[in-house]
Amino acid sequence: MAIDFDTPEQEEPQPGSSAHLLQEMQLFGYRPFEDEPDHRPLPDDRMAGGAIADIFDAMVSCLTDTRIEPDLEDLLWQIVNVFHRAGERIERELDTNERAQRRLQREQDGSEVASVELERKTAEGITMIERRDTMEFFRDTGADLFRLHMHKAWLPYSAPMVNRKALTSAVLDSRRHIARRAYQDARVLNPDGTRIVFTAGPSFNDHTRIYAALDKAFAQYPDMILVHGGTPTGGERIAACWARDRNVPQQPCQPDWGSHSKAAPFKRNDAMLEDMPKGVIVFPGSGIQDNLADKARKLGLPVWDFRRR
Repeated sequence: MAIDFDTPEQEEPQPGSSAHLLQEMQLFGYRPFEDEPDHRPLPDDRMAGGAIADIFDAMVSCLTDTRIEPDLEDLLWQIVNVFHRAGERIERELDTNERAQRRLQREQDGSEVASVELERKTAEGITMIERRDTMEFFRDTGADLFRLHMHKAWLPYSAPMVNRKALTSAVLDSRRHIARRAYQDARVLNPDGTRIVFTAGPSFNDHTRIYAALDKAFAQYPDMILVHGGTPTGGERIAACWARDRNVPQQPCQPDWGSHSKAAPFKRNDAMLEDMPKGVIVFPGSGIQDNLADKARKLGLPVWDFRRR
């Protein structure tokens, strides 16, 4: 077959309108819709900061020494507010995404479809966090420039201005330390554990029986908290010494004589039973101890009665 050298060479086809889109797809992955994860890179922080600085410089140089200069502060404030509101909008979307992830976690049945859907929502959530942090970066950069040009701090009209960039490890450690100290202080006033109520008369001094009974209760409830009437003499004083020796938290509940007069010990009994203790230990005493034992039984609480032994 002969080749016709006189035939003009065909022109190379020019790239069509979709060539650029295909190239972008190869470089950065499929351009997502609103409900699909985005695989494209985040903007460079130096370029982003420079872009915000250019916006502010352009507005300041354009409006300074003009009749529009009185509006310059409001316009610069609105520029920062654009990124602040965008971050709030993304935060709301992130809340919706988190609720969807929790729902999908409950609906997991081992199928591939459910697993893929959860993975997609997780990827969307990660992208939303990155978008939110980027908007906060834009806002914080703009707030610094606003302070530089207007000589005042930028603050939103409403809602708090959360700055996650300032949440360094030192800040988090400090917050945990303060929270731990507050928890420990609260435990001193209202300790956690199993409450055991103890009552005895001021003239009962058999420390051997009291120690034996409390040791038995402590062996059964290692997190025991001893609740007693706080009487300075007799069995309740011995119980307080036992708690100190065994390093057991104690909660004295003394009667309020000023408010309740003669009814104060019985009101005190009601107060000791309000928290529904695990049990009540009763040693010999007076009608006050009898009243406490009767009230505990009516509430269905176990009563360890040592009055007749």
